[in-house]
Amino acid sequence: MPRSRAIRAVAIIEAFKGAIVIVAATGLLSVHKGLYAIAARLIEHSYLNPASKYPQIFLDAASRLQDSRLFMLALGAATYSAVRFVEAYGLFRERAWAEFFAAGSGTIYIPFELFELSRSPTWHGALLPGLNLLVVAVMVNALLQRRKAAAQSAA
Repeated sequence: MPRSRAIRAVAIIEAFKGAIVIVAATGLLSVHKGLYAIAARLIEHSYLNPASKYPQIFLDAASRLQDSRLFMLALGAATYSAVRFVEAYGLFRERAWAEFFAAGSGTIYIPFELFELSRSPTWHGALLPGLNLLVVAVMVNALLQRRKAAAQSAA
């Protein structure tokens, strides 16, 4: 895959990640208003005793989700999405800062993904670090090519 197509593919992935988080946060915000009622109906529908231990823990958790905590989750989701959208824009326009940022942000996740893979190895668990390594390789390659082109034009 040519360099610009690979970078644009990564840009689409980053934009998709941002969109997924926005959709999830929107769903959380819309469900929150009636979360306790939904939890109570779910327990009732499951024919569980709401006064017993585990259903009560579930109801308590639903009632404790405070608006300030939810606001912080929504703010975090909006920030994450904005970063992903800005990164996607920069990658689509083939900006060096976006390539550097994508390489760095992809690298940060790899140790955690490999640790999780070592704890429970599965083929689909190996897919995520593999894709992340591919993204990092594409970005590092783009940065090296950019550096090489700059050195050649300076000489």
